[in-house]
Amino acid sequence: MKRVALVGMPNTGKSTLFNRLTGGTARVANWPGLTVELASSRILLGANMVQVFDLPGIYDLTGGAEDEQVAQRFLSEAKLDAVLLILNACQLERQLALALQLKALGAPLLIALNMVDEAKRAGITVDVAALSEALNAPVQLISAKYGQGMAECKALLTGIFSNESHQIDFSNIPSASTLHQTEKQLFQRSVHQPPILNQSATDKLDRFVLHPWLGFPLFVLMMLALFQLTYTLGTPLQDYLEAGLTWFKDGLLVPATANLPQFWQGLIVSGLFDGVTTVLTFAPIIFLFFCLMAVIEDSGYFARAAFMMDGLMSRLGLDGRGFVMLMMGFGCNVPAIMGTRVIRDHKARLLTMLTIPFSLCSARLQIFLFLSGALFSPTQAPWVVLSLYLASILIAMLTALLFKSKFKSSEPFALELPPYRLPLLSHIWRRGWGEARDFLRLATTMIVLGVVLVWLLTNYPTQQHSYAELISNLLAPVLSPIGIESTLSIALIFGFVAKEVVLGALSVITGHEGQALATQLAHTLDPVSAYSFMLFSLIYIPCVSAIAAIKKESKSNLYTAFSMAWSLGLAWMVSFIFYQSARLFGF
Repeated sequence: MKRVALVGMPNTGKSTLFNRLTGGTARVANWPGLTVELASSRILLGANMVQVFDLPGIYDLTGGAEDEQVAQRFLSEAKLDAVLLILNACQLERQLALALQLKALGAPLLIALNMVDEAKRAGITVDVAALSEALNAPVQLISAKYGQGMAECKALLTGIFSNESHQIDFSNIPSASTLHQTEKQLFQRSVHQPPILNQSATDKLDRFVLHPWLGFPLFVLMMLALFQLTYTLGTPLQDYLEAGLTWFKDGLLVPATANLPQFWQGLIVSGLFDGVTTVLTFAPIIFLFFCLMAVIEDSGYFARAAFMMDGLMSRLGLDGRGFVMLMMGFGCNVPAIMGTRVIRDHKARLLTMLTIPFSLCSARLQIFLFLSGALFSPTQAPWVVLSLYLASILIAMLTALLFKSKFKSSEPFALELPPYRLPLLSHIWRRGWGEARDFLRLATTMIVLGVVLVWLLTNYPTQQHSYAELISNLLAPVLSPIGIESTLSIALIFGFVAKEVVLGALSVITGHEGQALATQLAHTLDPVSAYSFMLFSLIYIPCVSAIAAIKKESKSNLYTAFSMAWSLGLAWMVSFIFYQSARLFGF
């Protein structure tokens, strides 16, 4: 089997090319540093079965960041048949040094100049023959986004495979600084670009997006529009799905289980079906939310949000990359925690990891969308969800401010601002479907197990004196001061395993699902109690997967325990202050 490594600087389109080559679903977004682990896939290329590896972005072969070290370690240890180097055709003046380094090491090299569509619009032309001769390696112009030049790229890749795999020798690696003059001369010979590029749409948009006064309000409005569209488009789809599931339950499932013993009928209908379907109705919401999020990510807006927030973040001991990681955490905390590898300073990484679990991830989003829809009006609900997103950012920032003296860092901040790009429908669909598919996969494993365990706890030894009641009574003195009914403690406990279980657990605990659950909660909780519950769910201990990621990245049991204790204590404190203050003022 042949082995090929995809190498390139951050945000040059490596993951897009990886997906184009392999049909994979590596996450793609228009900001640097997204890939922090190795992704691989096997494809048939000509007569060869080929394993393709997508490496983290790397500026040069001597960098010290952990994500760069991952790529360096792989290149130095793996036996490779080819290295496919991806360069941004619009930024060759500072990317050719990486090609020169790989050439000096004798790597079997194919160079793909990506984003030629953008280079053409900017008036940039590349003398491919001259560049290929100077680097002694084939060079191909491509657009990984649109598939341009991919057939030729595959043919060239097949052509450089040798009979024996090659192991790169890093012993005499030249540093990027020593290659600066050679890089400059090579660029002057091979690349032509207008001396003054016309002001592009990117520059015009940045006048508003990066404006010191308008930038943050625009960000808030952008996120509010995302939530409003999610509600407007997703609620009808959710209603149709719920109606279909209700028809299945009343028309087929209940009659089919009528003759079963009471235990099995209760477990299947009231436990398994009601619990899981309450969660499943959120699949359309998850799909739409991440489709809309993909539009923002692929456009290049989040990189600008990081740049805009860097001044504030630096006062908190973080930088703009920390804000990008918080934005990544809106999808899932786990890859965001792993993404801190792009931060070179270890203390800065630890401080950033301490803040990421407060990001409102997609699993928490399901809880908040349901409760806000059940307990607030359609005009109020998007504002409630937006307030929780802003609260998550504020709590993360206050945490950083409080602990910045313990995790001091002097690392300078540098972040590439990519041009704005129109997202492809295929990318939008892939992101939305990928998140929905992962959600459904989780629903068939962790959520099923969770709701079954909740049903057993609430029904044994008896419904009147169950284990759930015993646990609730024990936790009542802790939860009642923050307005959370003790019966909801079971849902919070299982939310520690996976936040997606919370809604299913609520369904099992109350004995209702779908709209009936919403009505029941509206009678049980008032808006103040519901918001306190949402605040606690937002802040308290992250899921098991996030804790495992913190342990892996920090390499410290003590730090992991501290992170969990801080989240749990802060959750109680914030909910207590909110609930007691609201009651004090008569709400």
